[in-house]
Amino acid sequence: MKKIGFLSFGHWSNHPAYRTRSASDTLLQSIDLAVAAEEIGIDGAYFRVHHFAAQLASPFPLLSAIGAKTSKIEIGTGVIDMRYENPMYMVEDAGAADLISEGRLQLGISRGSPEQVIDGWRYFGYEPAAGETDADMGRRKALEFLDKLKGVGFAKPNPNPMFPNPPGLLRLEPYSEGLRDRIWWGAASNATAVWAAENGMFLQSSTLKYDESGKPFHIQQAEQIRLYKEAWKKAGHNREPRVSVSRSIFALVNDQDRYYFGQEGRSGDKFGMIEPDKRAIFGRSYAAEPDKLIKELAEDEAIQEADTLLLTIPNTLGVEYNVHVLSSILEHVAPGLGWR
Repeated sequence: MKKIGFLSFGHWSNHPAYRTRSASDTLLQSIDLAVAAEEIGIDGAYFRVHHFAAQLASPFPLLSAIGAKTSKIEIGTGVIDMRYENPMYMVEDAGAADLISEGRLQLGISRGSPEQVIDGWRYFGYEPAAGETDADMGRRKALEFLDKLKGVGFAKPNPNPMFPNPPGLLRLEPYSEGLRDRIWWGAASNATAVWAAENGMFLQSSTLKYDESGKPFHIQQAEQIRLYKEAWKKAGHNREPRVSVSRSIFALVNDQDRYYFGQEGRSGDKFGMIEPDKRAIFGRSYAAEPDKLIKELAEDEAIQEADTLLLTIPNTLGVEYNVHVLSSILEHVAPGLGWR
């Protein structure tokens, strides 16, 4: 394991047990947590994007703010639902955020998953083209986003512009060199993992994927990663691929940990229907004393195949406790697995 990051869903609610009672709480604490995570040696701060929910949504203001207050930590998403996005405007937002962070953006995108409202992308003004599904639309927008990130001019300049233009066709600005090579695809199936490799995107694989064999989750996910790596090699890209997997992992080192998560480690993989015709498998959570945790994680095939581990965090418990959660993994678990 080369890199360890955290993944926050950014929940908030006016609940007495929550440290994040409002959107403001969640946004400001997300910045503080990223700063603190960098200080203790965490490699990445990643954030989920959900619309029509009391969770983090528009990511670029947050990513830019974190980029301005940190200097080393990777900053990313996991994932942006492309069905809701204007690829052109997103290129501008992403370019600005990447420049502010001096090239540390790692953007996870995807065709999207079931959301809080029916066809929520329609409220954003988007419709699939004739013969498209909403998933097709999301992938089409992703490819357009990737294309425009290359920084190649495509727009015919005005012969009488307000400001002088450079020669030739114009590109979107601001352009951030290298960002095109730091886009990740969140794949829920083997086929879309292969598609991501063919299109030169890194792979994000979460704690959920379509059940394609009935095997345990970590084995199915490891198979998905191997197919991705094979497709990447076959595509002939001239850079190394990266793969992240997400896990809920809690080292029980004090009574507070045992109170919050003492029961989590007893759960196994779960199955469910996230779409009417799609059976999904959900990976187990890990929670145990460090020695036991090391043994269990050593048997997780997908973690072994990945180079980046994203630890899903309970953001509602506040910055201080989440720094403890992350520190416990770095101090008590990572060395025993050779991650550090």
